Amino acid sequence: MSDSNILISLSAYKEAENIVKITDKIRDQFNEIKILIVNDSSGDNTEELIKKKQDKNIIFLQRPKKLGLGTEHKLSLIYAIKNDFDFLVTMDADFSHDPIHLPELIKHAGDENFVIGSRFCDGAKSDYKGLRRIISICGNYFAKKILNIKLNEITTYYRVYSTKLLKKLPFNELNAQGYSLGVRLVWLMKKLNANLIEVPIHFKDRDQGKSKIPKLQIFVSFFDLLSIKFKDIFFSQRFYETNETYEFPYKIEDCNLENCDRNFLVKKEKKWSCLICGKNFK
Repeated sequence: MSDSNILISLSAYKEAENIVKITDKIRDQFNEIKILIVNDSSGDNTEELIKKKQDKNIIFLQRPKKLGLGTEHKLSLIYAIKNDFDFLVTMDADFSHDPIHLPELIKHAGDENFVIGSRFCDGAKSDYKGLRRIISICGNYFAKKILNIKLNEITTYYRVYSTKLLKKLPFNELNAQGYSLGVRLVWLMKKLNANLIEVPIHFKDRDQGKSKIPKLQIFVSFFDLLSIKFKDIFFSQRFYETNETYEFPYKIEDCNLENCDRNFLVKKEKKWSCLICGKNFK
């Protein structure tokens, strides 16, 4: 498999302490692979540090305000589709997702496969302790049981997606935020009859800085889980062969924000929403 058809997306919010080290560690294993960094208005020197690297295979997208993990993940999915990558790897930039596992994850990539780095399958390890470990284990257990997904891990964002499958997703329905979106995407992969593959990883506590997971997200995720189950019981899920929810019919006037040409819009109800600048358009 060629590095040129794979995109690695890093979620970066206040990750100046980690961003150079993690991109260097990725480069130790893949010289030419493209890396997409979405910086959610961190207010630190993340952008300056990346520009100093002068790595032609790093794509840096700066957003003007904090738009959240959910929209960042959707932006990565659509970027991979619109730039003709075959596979998308998503991971956190805080070293909780160690790049050492990338070769094994990518080895299992395939057009009909969905690969997830698991903290809970045989051979895996997690550094979480105490209450965080209990919440993590219970959250995964209830989610997989409620949705009848035969995976040990469904909440981590250390994943490999096939863009062949991503193109079929109803992006206008992917309005969940944070880890709720991650669970919904696994459920959609199941509904697409993807081969669900777990690769054991050592999930580490973040290398530097503090965790930025909002406590409220736990409760929001629970209610979103119930909404997925309700829809699964009473409605059939529609997928697309030609997906109009990211192939919008026109191009809106250019934005003044650098790197934002309104080329990454998703349809939400009757409006288009830009995943870079956050603005909505009719």
